[in-house]
Amino acid sequence: MLNEAQRIADQLNRAFEGMAWHGPSLKESLEGVGVAQAVARPIASIHTIWELVAHIAAWEGVVARRLNGDSVGEPSEDFPQAPPGASEEDWQALQAATFEAHGSLVAQVAAMTEEDLRRRIDDKPYPAWFMVHGAVAHVLYHVGQIVLLLKFHGAV
Repeated sequence: MLNEAQRIADQLNRAFEGMAWHGPSLKESLEGVGVAQAVARPIASIHTIWELVAHIAAWEGVVARRLNGDSVGEPSEDFPQAPPGASEEDWQALQAATFEAHGSLVAQVAAMTEEDLRRRIDDKPYPAWFMVHGAVAHVLYHVGQIVLLLKFHGAV
């Protein structure tokens, strides 16, 4: 039987890797997406798939650092744009870095104790369990945006 931290880690992993009940995971959503789709901005005021993936990676790192007791604010570059002339290799590297950060966070969450989950996060008005549940919701929210962008591109 899984403990609470392991259950949260499982949900976080399902949001990224698959077998989630809600629909496609991040990994499933990104299958077959090339750099041209990732950097396309079909509507001027919305983020690109690249920016959304980079944002997810940045916040996975923030959550991990906060769980380690670091006082961390928002990422310095929250929705970074792709570098000019971004290549398929650049896109693959961003995805690999995102999934590496994710894997570290999942392992970190799975190893937490009940006491760790109840510990208040720095100066935030909430405990760790609230933040890690929020990390699951955060990924799913942005996966939904990615799926909508892919529908716009005719890829879904």
